[in-house]
Amino acid sequence: MARSRRQTRTGGREATKGHIPGLYSLAVGMPKTAAPPGWKWTLLTDVARLESGHTPSRKRPEYWDGEIPWIGIRDATANYGRVLQDTSQHTNELGIKNSSARVLPKNTVCLSRTASVGYVVVMGRPMATSQDFVNWVCSDRLDYQFLKYVLVSERESFLRFASGTTHQTIYFPEVKAFHVCLPPVCVQRRIASILAAYDDLIENNLRRIKILEEMAQNLYREWFVNFRFPGHENVKMVDSELGKVPEGWRRVPFTDIAEVLSGGTPKTKVAEYWDGTIPFFAPKDAPNAFYVTSTEKSITDLGLQKCNSKLYPKNTVFITARGTVGKVILPAFDMAMNQSCYALRGKDGISQFFLFLTTLWQVDYLKKNTGGATFDTIVVDTFRRMKVLNPDASLIADFSSQVEPMFALILNLLSNNITLRKTRDLLLPKLISGELDVSDLDIEVPEEAA
Repeated sequence: MARSRRQTRTGGREATKGHIPGLYSLAVGMPKTAAPPGWKWTLLTDVARLESGHTPSRKRPEYWDGEIPWIGIRDATANYGRVLQDTSQHTNELGIKNSSARVLPKNTVCLSRTASVGYVVVMGRPMATSQDFVNWVCSDRLDYQFLKYVLVSERESFLRFASGTTHQTIYFPEVKAFHVCLPPVCVQRRIASILAAYDDLIENNLRRIKILEEMAQNLYREWFVNFRFPGHENVKMVDSELGKVPEGWRRVPFTDIAEVLSGGTPKTKVAEYWDGTIPFFAPKDAPNAFYVTSTEKSITDLGLQKCNSKLYPKNTVFITARGTVGKVILPAFDMAMNQSCYALRGKDGISQFFLFLTTLWQVDYLKKNTGGATFDTIVVDTFRRMKVLNPDASLIADFSSQVEPMFALILNLLSNNITLRKTRDLLLPKLISGELDVSDLDIEVPEEAA
């Protein structure tokens, strides 16, 4: 589809706006393209009720910690494109009553319009949102999943829409002028079902990954915290600074079992160092999971040579050490990292999986023993002062042989999800623009969508 470009002025600044196949806004002068046969350009507010969000007063604690999920920016950025069943914060009926907030129904589609622009989530049950969102309650002429996929497909366009000197924002006059190119509802649901099938597979893999992560942590806790390892009945327990521990287990500095290695950042103003093929890990890339599979930035081979980071292999333990402290992550493939992190590598036969789970178990200690005048920082001496139990080497080897298949399966599921996302993202613009015709496909539509 041909792309046209034109200059428009939005929010007092000049910007170059690009053509959008599934959505456009008169407010920013977006060009209208011909609709496919049977499709129609429609003002979005003609097929969905637009609702703004609001935040109950933070100075009134009685408005919070209630039963009503309240969507904030962090919920959206952590769950982009997903259906939210719960949120990190909750308000209550008093907070709703005494503010402009509203509880919106299940299947409301939410778009972040300021702070972090362009993140889309769907309410899995009645919820409220902050003022950072615009929300659409779909009529029977618009399938909520179809709208979700249209909005997801336009993330880059929303970033171009955004304006403002302090915070990038999509303003309400622009939002109210959004048009969407709609096929008949039955076709909307077919398109949504195709894309949702990929998302369902991804979600199922994520659930399996979470179970495997919990299994590995539970096994570590059982063996090395509760001391119920195989054969523990025949091992004498002796006194130590930590209480009763198995005889022969030594309490050693963490640096006795792990090398602590540093990272570094190439000069940001040297273009030749950046946008290469080497993933470059920073604290903000850390997910709430065992493995990191993507980074915001990448560097070149020359950039790697010009910084203090090594190229750390898969399953090196990364720990964030400055600002955001205590995120413990394994790279899913070789990565470099910045100076706000440390890389940990096991010594003398200590496996990376045992080291990873040991470090996770010690996170609370690390967070409580930070230094730094401006912000919390873990330093190398923090690791030297931290004492851990060093079990018998054969027991560590036995444990590692049991958890290694769990970590391998996690990586395999993550790899599958990467492939699924790529395939879905290739199909997405072709489906929501009508380039791929699904009107004659015999696709079973879930009852909720029918």
